[in-house]
Amino acid sequence: MSTSSMSMSLLQFCFQQCPSHSPSLFSPSSSSSNFSVATTKPAAVTCCFSQSQFQSQVSVVNGNVDSRVSERTEIRLGLPSKGRMASDTLDLLKDCQLSVRQVNPRQYVAQIPQISNLEVWFQRPKDIVRKLLSSDLDLGIVGFDTLSEYGQGNEDLIIVHNALEYGDCHLSLAIPKYGIFENINSLRELAQMPQWTAEKPLRVATGFSYLGPKFMKDNGLKHVVFSTADGALEAAPAMGIADAILDLVSSGTTLRENNLKEIEGGIVLESQAVLVSSRKALMQRKGVLDTTHEILERLEAHLRAIGQFTVTANMRGSNAEEVAERILSQTSLSGLQGPTISPVFCKRDGKVTADYYAIVICVPKNALYKSVQQLRAIGGSGVLISPLTYIFDEETPRWRELLSKLGL
Repeated sequence: MSTSSMSMSLLQFCFQQCPSHSPSLFSPSSSSSNFSVATTKPAAVTCCFSQSQFQSQVSVVNGNVDSRVSERTEIRLGLPSKGRMASDTLDLLKDCQLSVRQVNPRQYVAQIPQISNLEVWFQRPKDIVRKLLSSDLDLGIVGFDTLSEYGQGNEDLIIVHNALEYGDCHLSLAIPKYGIFENINSLRELAQMPQWTAEKPLRVATGFSYLGPKFMKDNGLKHVVFSTADGALEAAPAMGIADAILDLVSSGTTLRENNLKEIEGGIVLESQAVLVSSRKALMQRKGVLDTTHEILERLEAHLRAIGQFTVTANMRGSNAEEVAERILSQTSLSGLQGPTISPVFCKRDGKVTADYYAIVICVPKNALYKSVQQLRAIGGSGVLISPLTYIFDEETPRWRELLSKLGL
């Protein structure tokens, strides 16, 4: 069979199995629909199967079904391959004693020696989400915006850790500061502008072709048309090819330098890096749940310790209870669960005595100096301070949340 014949047969099969992807889908949108998405790229024909239609993942090679992917035993973690997100992810893992060992920087696969049977695969963030859904990856670290755009609320995707504390930004609608938008400062005011009609809709340039239309529909903006674009969206309104843009914003400097402004109610979502997993992998693939537990505990312990310091001091007292009373009378000296108080033994006149007690507390950075002052005020001396690296709880709350989501 020729390549063209195989392609046509596959396309016909897709249409038979997926009525929603019939040829009419690729015709111009009807006038009854107020939303449309324009793109300069060729449309891609995809074939989708519901879980009941296609229970196991397979691929077709030379006309034969290949089930090797579903039979693999190694656990796969997807990490961003390029950019700031990639470097920050590697830095975080290193701080958690999970350094990624990549023999060749041109290779897309690596290992984390501390966790056996774990492969690291460097991928584009959107491909990480797609490959989690296709069971080609078991775990991944991506921005919440990417997860929301390409995951589209799929229930197989479970957020294991929702705040890795880097990659902070938000997806927001921005409009020009000038012209007809000069006095428009909210999404409600934008929606009420009489300029937007079915014949002349609001034109929005964005790379978020799922989140954009969904946000507009949820907020009652009826006459909107979206054009897809990658990069330099801020130039679109000045070039006259869009009225507004929907894009990620970090500091907002680029918007201001291009005479654009955010508006009240125009934020679609707040985003930062998250650890996400496939529900099927957690439930069905051996070792994934245990590996997820270890990665989660290491992440939690390190992130909780950021900005925390151990403060140690000596304090004279008649007994531990009396010292504890003095410490707990100060608001900044309670620590995580309370102070640790131990006797300091010394030998005086041939006898071992405990006139001093050692106090150990955990203090956040922003309260550090105040805590030292309060310790001195109640008789503390010889104050020592050291940064914390990890804080391990008896059990991390996010682990309990994950087990609850899985029904375990």
